[in-house]
Amino acid sequence: MPTRYQGSEEEKRALNAFITLMRASDACAMALQRDLAGRGLTLSQFGAMEALFHVGPLCQGELAVKLLRSGASATSLVDGLEKRGLVVRQRTEEDRRFVRVALTGKGRKLIEGLFPDHARAIVRLFQSLSVEEQEELRRLARKLGTSVSAP
Repeated sequence: MPTRYQGSEEEKRALNAFITLMRASDACAMALQRDLAGRGLTLSQFGAMEALFHVGPLCQGELAVKLLRSGASATSLVDGLEKRGLVVRQRTEEDRRFVRVALTGKGRKLIEGLFPDHARAIVRLFQSLSVEEQEELRRLARKLGTSVSAP
């Protein structure tokens, strides 16, 4: 649904692009969330576990940055995963103020089992786009994201 805002052409074009981007993002997130709900995970929890699985243990602040979350939100997210025995917090030896988050054996086993299905679900979500369109979408999204986060 396009904007009904009666602003300038530049404003309407940007608003329409934003609305379309957000609706597509939300639709993809909802589809993936449905897949994860059966495993008792939210998309955010899965994202945290996926980051720890592929990158390795991270300081909680680094995890928050990777997930585009606030420190408080990351703390809550890690709390939930820790209560389920999927991650563990460890104080670093170099500086005890820093808390490193790592997958437990149970968490590693869960994410190893889930990730292949998750990857296939994403392939299904993107099958309406050609290879070239997927690459173009990636390029444009990166350009937009980089410009927004630039100082």
